[in-house]
Amino acid sequence: MNIDDLVAIDFHTHAEEPCCGPRDDGYDEFQAGMAKYFRNPAGKDGMLPSVQDTANYFRERKIGAVIFPVDAERETGFRRYSNEEVAGICAENSDILIPFASVDPHKGKAGAREVRRLVREFGVKGFKFHPTMQGFFPNDREACYTVLEACAEEGVITLFHTGQTGVGSGMKGGMGMRLKYSNPMHLDDVAVDFPDMPIVMAHPSFPWTEEGLAVAQHKPNVYYDMSGWSPKYFPEIFIKYANSILKKKMLFGSDWPAITPDRWLADFETIGIKEEVKPLILKENARRILKM
Repeated sequence: MNIDDLVAIDFHTHAEEPCCGPRDDGYDEFQAGMAKYFRNPAGKDGMLPSVQDTANYFRERKIGAVIFPVDAERETGFRRYSNEEVAGICAENSDILIPFASVDPHKGKAGAREVRRLVREFGVKGFKFHPTMQGFFPNDREACYTVLEACAEEGVITLFHTGQTGVGSGMKGGMGMRLKYSNPMHLDDVAVDFPDMPIVMAHPSFPWTEEGLAVAQHKPNVYYDMSGWSPKYFPEIFIKYANSILKKKMLFGSDWPAITPDRWLADFETIGIKEEVKPLILKENARRILKM
């Protein structure tokens, strides 16, 4: 499918590993909690879509999809889904899937080698970081800058979870996940230290929405994906900025499979986004930073 034939590009979808039977690493309980929070059947009884299922779903809707696993083994104990396997499936569905990967920044030099190999050998376009699940402050130079330096040198996009979505919500101890790591203000330092590296903040950054908007407005290399929340729950100031000074920095993202594009796009139509801004958010901004 030609990029011009796509009606939108979803900048935030999750790659789920096909699995036969219950998992022994706590991931089933985690996904059940997510399903309850989002009132979504995905995750209940092992009903998560595979990467190929995702490609089929998005192809039917003519929506491109940035897709990635999350490497959070060290902090959560959840078994890692191979970046190489995800990238391979993306290559088989290159008309619709855009491969990102995930490397725990605590891996240092080994993680940096993995970043370079995934970019050079597998065509990965960006990397997803999840400070809450991976347990790090993005501006901690000692903990994660070796991996971020590799991303910057390879010229790829970095995508950081920000704020509170449904991750660990309502679960005992939040499943050990600490919200403090995902304050978007930490990314202000990253944007200063890596001024040429595209940085995408995922989600509306609640309860630090205004901090996130300030960083996105102030730093030319920082963008926002609008995933993880139904648009009908977006804070008023988030919508105001999307309609005005950040209209060229906002990116459609669903958080599939927790939120489906069908649900997100239907609710997006109700929040008063200007007609001339909609094409920017839904496709053109992503197309520009992905260099498509």
